[in-house]
Parts: sequence; structure tokens; C-alpha cells
Amino acid sequence: MSDFETVSVEQVPAGALILDVREDYEWVEGHAVGAIHIPLAELPLRIDELDPDVDTYIICRTGGRSAQAAAWLVGQGYTALNIAGGSGAWLEAGLALASENGQEPNVR
Repeated sequence: MSDFETVSVEQVPAGALILDVREDYEWVEGHAVGAIHIPLAELPLRIDELDPDVDTYIICRTGGRSAQAAAWLVGQGYTALNIAGGSGAWLEAGLALASENGQEPNVR
């Protein structure tokens, strides 16, 4: 695994590619608006859905799974940045969330 950069939620630029690597049930309840979803376990099979020339900001619930994904992607030649604090920090910062279940977005 290779080194990767960790950024705060405030450092994620507007319009950035955000990759959420949480499980389906977590994604459905709430995720960053505009994020794409590839669960961590599926990432090796779905890597072609990402562009190695685009900075990818990776998020999970607290930062552990996203750190694993960032390290792996960097090792594959991608530019990947881990979002510190994950979706919890995103929620606490008051950044936009969406849900897929028709309910108020929730992060767990």
C-alpha cells in the first residue's frame, strides 16, 4: 500500500469527485450530495468506473475504510485523498446530504 493524503471535509473542493465506500445500507440512509457509491469490497472489481486522472476524495463513516481505499487506489496509480472523520464529520460540518430512502438523511 502507498502513502495518501488526508484532508478535512472543509478542504474538499466544490464539485470534487467523492467516492463513498460504505455498505449499501449506509449509503441508502445518507451520503454526501453528488457522491458516487462503490462499497470497499467491490472496489477492485469496479476500479474502471473511476478516472485515474481525476482527484478522488474518499469517504466512509469515520475514515477507516476510506483510508484503506485511498491507500489501495494510490497503489494502483490513482490520485486518492482520504476525508478525515468521514460522513460523521461531513454531517457535523453541515454539508449537504441526500438519502435514497425518502427519509431525512442519516449517517451511521
